Amino acid sequence: MAQTDTVTRILDTAEVLFAERGFAETSLRNITGKAKVNLAAVNYHFGSKKSLIQAVFARYLDPFTERFHRALDDLEAHYDGQVIPLEELLESMARTVLEVPAERNSLKVFMKLLGLAYSQAQGHLRRYIQEEYGSVFTRFTELVRQATPDLPDAERFWRLHFMLGTVIFTLSGLDALRDIAEKDYGEHVTVRHLIRRLRPVVVAAMQAPLPEPAPAAAEAG
Repeated sequence: MAQTDTVTRILDTAEVLFAERGFAETSLRNITGKAKVNLAAVNYHFGSKKSLIQAVFARYLDPFTERFHRALDDLEAHYDGQVIPLEELLESMARTVLEVPAERNSLKVFMKLLGLAYSQAQGHLRRYIQEEYGSVFTRFTELVRQATPDLPDAERFWRLHFMLGTVIFTLSGLDALRDIAEKDYGEHVTVRHLIRRLRPVVVAAMQAPLPEPAPAAAEAG
C-alpha cells in the first residue's frame, strides 16, 4: 500500500469514528482496527492521537479558511469600503461551508466534527484551531460587528454562537430531518434548499430586539 493511501485511510477512518463516538471514546486501536493498519503506521505518520485529531480538522479547515478568505475579499471589493449587509456575510459563509465538504461528500461528518470542537474540544485543539484558523473567524466576526452596530459585544457573541449551534445541529442531523420532511410533509429537501430556509431564521435571530434586563432578584438567584 502506498504511503499516501495509508495516510488517507487512517484519516478517513478517524474522522468517521471521532464524529460517531467523540474524541475521548475513540482509541487509536479502534482506528487502526477499522482502517486495517497497524499502530506503528499511525505513530509514524502522525506521532500521537493529538496530532491525528488536528490532521482530521486540517483536511476541512485548510480549504475552508482559504475559500472563506477569498469570499470575504470578494465581498469587501464589491462593497468598496461600505458596510457589508449581514445577509451577504451569512450567505457567503453558508456557501463556503457547503463547498468544502461537498468535494468529499461528507457534510454531516464535517458538521459533527465542528460540534465536537465546541462541546468536547480539549485544550490542544482549541489552541490549534485558534492559532491556525483564528484569522478568518476574527475577520468574519469584525465584519458582523460592523453589520450589527446596535448589538453590544457580549450579545453579539451569544447570538453568533446560537447561530452556529443551530447550523451545526441542523446539518449534522440532516438525514433524519430529510426523512421526517419527506414522510410527514411530502417534501424532498436538498441541502441548498435547507440553507435557503435556514438563512432568514438566523438573520432574524441576529437582528432580534435586545432581551429585557433580568430583574435584580432573578440575577442574584
